[in-house]
Amino acid sequence: MPTQNSALWRRRSNRGLFIGIFGLCLGLFGILCGMFWEDIFNWIKHKEMVLAPDTQVYENWKTPPIELHLDIYMYNWTNPEEFGNLSSKPILQQLGPYRFIDKPDKVDIVWHPENSSVTYRRRSMYYFDAAGSAGSLDDEVTTLNAVTLSAAATAKQWSSIKRGIVDTGLKIYDREISVTKTVDEMLFTGYSDTMIDAARAFPVFGDDVKVPFDKFGWFYTRNGSADLTGVFNVYTGADDLTKLGQMHSWNYQTHTGFFESFCGLTNGSAGEFQPPQLQPGGSVGLFTPDMCRTLRLDYEETVEIEGVQGYKFTGGARSVDNGTLYPENLCFCGGKCAPSGVMNVTACRFDSPVFMSYPHFYNADQYYLDQVEGLQPNKEDHEFYMVVEPRTGIPLEVAARFQVNMLVEPIDGIALYTDVPRIFFPLIWFEQKVRITPELADQLKMLPLVLLAGQIFSGLCLAIGLILLCWTPAQHLLSSCRNRHYDVKSNGQFKSRSQFSSAEELKSKASTLVCEKNAGISIDSSPLLVPNSKHVMVMPKSQTRDSVATASTVISEKTDSKKD
Repeated sequence: MPTQNSALWRRRSNRGLFIGIFGLCLGLFGILCGMFWEDIFNWIKHKEMVLAPDTQVYENWKTPPIELHLDIYMYNWTNPEEFGNLSSKPILQQLGPYRFIDKPDKVDIVWHPENSSVTYRRRSMYYFDAAGSAGSLDDEVTTLNAVTLSAAATAKQWSSIKRGIVDTGLKIYDREISVTKTVDEMLFTGYSDTMIDAARAFPVFGDDVKVPFDKFGWFYTRNGSADLTGVFNVYTGADDLTKLGQMHSWNYQTHTGFFESFCGLTNGSAGEFQPPQLQPGGSVGLFTPDMCRTLRLDYEETVEIEGVQGYKFTGGARSVDNGTLYPENLCFCGGKCAPSGVMNVTACRFDSPVFMSYPHFYNADQYYLDQVEGLQPNKEDHEFYMVVEPRTGIPLEVAARFQVNMLVEPIDGIALYTDVPRIFFPLIWFEQKVRITPELADQLKMLPLVLLAGQIFSGLCLAIGLILLCWTPAQHLLSSCRNRHYDVKSNGQFKSRSQFSSAEELKSKASTLVCEKNAGISIDSSPLLVPNSKHVMVMPKSQTRDSVATASTVISEKTDSKKD
């Protein structure tokens, strides 16, 4: 029958084995968690960031929670009567900003799981913000007559007979190179023009004349319409998160047809997302339907927005070059190459001679600034940039700034434009600037903390596992040291207490207890014992069944009396 000590030993051994196995498992879990935590984190992030009706990003994508502002600046032409006088330049006075609150939404949403994409249209409602504006919608502005110039520029490609008809029409309607309208008419309300009415009522030129609107206004029909910016098809990221928000097609085409070769491809981001895991030194693409092309933005620096680090990508000289500085951009020239700094979007704007640039010809050739007076480009006010959080590809701050210019040049057969200088005439520029809210920034701040917390948790699991794994061997080592601290002399030999099978055996056979530090000294040779002394062994009562305390008390009685 097993003794009590052996049963206790087995219980302790089983408990030690269990602790060791648990420590081994916990340590292995910590190692595996540390190795794959980032992959687990990315998997969770992938599930949450995929564009789908039941994901977290869907509502923010469909209806952005951030208030958007559209600031519009007009150029007031102060000396139109001097146009054509080669000794003077057009003098421009900037008016604005005229601020509008933009409430965007996405409509006609159709999901395509077969290629992990979604089709939609953009619709925006604009509300004038008088408090945020530096002027009234009733302000009058004198500017280039875009309707007349568009008609004359279109006729430039026609036969002399057709150009003569257009010239006659301009004379009959007493057209001028400039026009004066209110800001409201120039922007969203639009204004009627006899040339537009005539072209729509008498389409004598057939398909050569495209008149899509009954009024002219830079943002006419845009307010509340979902048709003006076209049909977008972007990837949802379900199969590959790096494709999230990237363009697949526009107006059901993967090539716009307005530019040759790769310049006409519908690639880049639709604006809401950029590829995650961005690296410094690269570039991102932004597809802009108003220019029917993708704009490349290059990495400039790492900045901090609302406490979140992001990569700043800017539109530099490469973005607005048409082959002069960067030969790969030659396909953006559109047949009318000009010095670097403007983008020819004539084909995209119903053949009107429209050229886009950054405000005040920022990052453009000095050639454009020398043509007019009143422009003062600077980086802070006129730079196009986007700050992107690199892990998720979510924009932290965007300043989209563009200027609309029209090319004025001599046109044979059109009297109004016979003796005019060749000028890229600035008309209007706009800015849409948005910055992430502190609440959304706090959510992004949690991402690196979650990643760090996972790594710390893995380290703790590994450390605790190693401690538990070493716990039982350490206990045995300490127990062995404690058992050897005191030895018992039995039958003329010193024995460790652990060598006795029971406490009773230890009581019956123990004769003395020797401290380990005095183990080398014989009791008989102790100087405290006198040859004639009497030895009395005192065995104190055991406090517990398993513990034994053996003590030796020496009582010496004097046998001889003190001699005088």
